[in-house]
Amino acid sequence: MSHRLETTVRTLLERQTGENPDRLFALFPETGKSLSFSGLHANSRRLCALLARRQIGAGERVAFLMPNGFQGVNLFVGILSSGAVAVPLSLLAQPAQLAHVLQHSDARLIFVASHLAGKLNEALNALTRPVQVIELDPDSPAPWDVDQPDDVFSDSWPGPALADENDALQMYTSGTTGLPKGVVLSQANVVAGARFVSEAHALRMHDRVLAVLPLYHINAQVVTVLAPLFHGGSLVMPSRFSVHDFWQQAISHGCTWLNVVPTIISYLLASDSDPLSLGAHVSRIHFCRSASAPLPPDQQRAFEARFGIGVIETMGLTETAAPCFTNPLPPSERRIGSPGKPWGNEARIASPDTNEPLSDGQTGEIQIRGPNVMKGYYRAADETARSFTPDGWLRTGDLGYRDRDGYYFVTGRIKELIIKGGENIAPREIDEALLRHPAVLEAAAFAVHDVHYGQDIEAGVVLQPGISCDEISLQNFCRQELGAFKTPRAIHFLGDLPKGPSGKVQRLRLLSLLP
Repeated sequence: MSHRLETTVRTLLERQTGENPDRLFALFPETGKSLSFSGLHANSRRLCALLARRQIGAGERVAFLMPNGFQGVNLFVGILSSGAVAVPLSLLAQPAQLAHVLQHSDARLIFVASHLAGKLNEALNALTRPVQVIELDPDSPAPWDVDQPDDVFSDSWPGPALADENDALQMYTSGTTGLPKGVVLSQANVVAGARFVSEAHALRMHDRVLAVLPLYHINAQVVTVLAPLFHGGSLVMPSRFSVHDFWQQAISHGCTWLNVVPTIISYLLASDSDPLSLGAHVSRIHFCRSASAPLPPDQQRAFEARFGIGVIETMGLTETAAPCFTNPLPPSERRIGSPGKPWGNEARIASPDTNEPLSDGQTGEIQIRGPNVMKGYYRAADETARSFTPDGWLRTGDLGYRDRDGYYFVTGRIKELIIKGGENIAPREIDEALLRHPAVLEAAAFAVHDVHYGQDIEAGVVLQPGISCDEISLQNFCRQELGAFKTPRAIHFLGDLPKGPSGKVQRLRLLSLLP
């Protein structure tokens, strides 16, 4: 079978197991554990049999609350391969948030790491129905290894048949403006996302990614787990991102590419950690992929100048199974400040009011159509209908424009747009001005009510470690960069900016967090 025709995670796993059974798929550096393709296949079959014994049928929801590591990868791929629907839960979620997701998702079974069982029990006490719980040590051998039925090792899978239109993954958005929504992705959706990553970045069997993003986020799931499963590559998965260990982990384990978010790039630039200090060069690392939030151009240039690794900026959404735009690999021209061009799907700029396509250079809503676009929101038919145009384009809510060469640029979110005295101001413009100041590590501008202008601008900033700066100095700097009209009327110094699971700043939460 041609892998270009494969549309389920199970068939991807079957192909890699048949072609490369003993090849390394995943390495877990803190424990020394590893998974071959055949080991992943066997564990997925065992999990499938366990779900069948627990009477978890096709399309039923199975949740997991698990850190990055051996069990997390086994559970994620195993549930997707079984015919059930994976519901990953954020490690950052509080018990009330977990209770909402478990109640809304109709999950009948949850796997939980032992050290997180207390938090889960608080959530379970708020539910109106029973949920089966399996508690695990995140690094222990799979609990379905013992006393398995013979059909695990028969020619057919012990669970239901799979088709491309079957639900595969149910992801909950960060819920910055209300209760989280359940994004339903099909088997075909997630495989399309894995294929787009593999093809856009020309990834092959010898490629290995450092997988530091959390496994409860779509970027980690599709880009660092399913893409290597698609192209036969491998991944190195620490339990969490560590700025101190990042370069050691990448170099000592032979990584050829990196997958990060802008926050990680910012922390690496602020750190004294340097790959050259390890006595090893970084020529084996071909590129660093940045996604999940816009990357400030000055940070991209600084990263490339300091570390000698080219950055490929991309863009994706939970609703598009991660990737929908990417810059090309060198020597093709990258466009700094742009997430690139569509890959594997169509894109357009349209009027947010009429959905009429706009010309190059005009700012409007970015809309997507293609095989990676979600089926819809779970148990939310009205919300799903509002998220698509009548002719089937996904309304992303992102504002941007396309240049005459076909590169897209993101200027902000429709709901985050600052409208001061009738003038539309993209918060990102203020962010990037503040980030050009040498004292600023992170910055996020946001709208506040103003009696005269309707809205005015304020900003939250995080300063570089060990560097001090005052509000007046930053405002004077902004006046030079932006002019008086776009200079924040107040700047708040914070220890951290509120972020979602992907590392994207949640601007709409900033105002509520200020004293």
